[in-house]
Amino acid sequence: MPDYLDDLRLAHVLADAADATTMDRFKALDLKVETKPDMTPVSEADKAAEELIRGHLQRARPRDSVLGEEYGVEGSGPRRWVIDPIDGTKNYVRGVPVWATLIALMEAAEGGYQPVVGLVSAPAIGRRWWAAKGHGAFTGRSLTSASRIHVSGVGKLADASFAYSSLSGWEERGGLDGFLDLTRQVWRTRAYGDFWPYMMVAEGSVDICAEPELSLWDMAATAIVVTEAGGTFTGLDGRPGPHSGNAAASNGLLHDELLGYLNPRH
Repeated sequence: MPDYLDDLRLAHVLADAADATTMDRFKALDLKVETKPDMTPVSEADKAAEELIRGHLQRARPRDSVLGEEYGVEGSGPRRWVIDPIDGTKNYVRGVPVWATLIALMEAAEGGYQPVVGLVSAPAIGRRWWAAKGHGAFTGRSLTSASRIHVSGVGKLADASFAYSSLSGWEERGGLDGFLDLTRQVWRTRAYGDFWPYMMVAEGSVDICAEPELSLWDMAATAIVVTEAGGTFTGLDGRPGPHSGNAAASNGLLHDELLGYLNPRH
């Protein structure tokens, strides 16, 4: 089995370069922001960070393909890097420090590409998380100063902390009633949003989280960090991995109950 550690080291190099670019423009008064066709914002920093990562990959892994949020797919083959240059752009453009660069390596497997390396770097809050298949999940400043992370052992919804992003998506999906029922069953709810709830599940500080609408680049890196930390990451349909267009993550013990509440009831 490949150990993926060289790829993980490369992901850290890519994240270091991206962090320097994104932090340089964070809270800049002259930051340029455009609206994409789907009405979501994109900043010059999103584009610059993705271009930088693609340039590095072209030199270091010329045979691998790249899928990025801003510039689509380039290349083909059994290995594909998946990049979200800034997950949490709305936070970024408003000066909220909760945003991250997401970097994943996926490999062709049964059922489509599966993540084998994932890194989440949130420089404005000074945090980074990562995982490689078969090697566990970690958090720290770098590969050499890291601590291993693991999901919680909370086994009852009544004791669980539930994190989510917003209410509107659940309403559009027809799942708001189930969502609200779930919020009444758990110990605590917080809307942290974007990448952060998944990292908290991986660290054991949150027990369950879910989002109704996501893209592959939002999930590829977070999925392997959660699973290598001992958790479960699926779509709302229960399909393992980041392929369902939405996500549910948990410590594993509460996953079936989580999905039961969040699927629309007819």
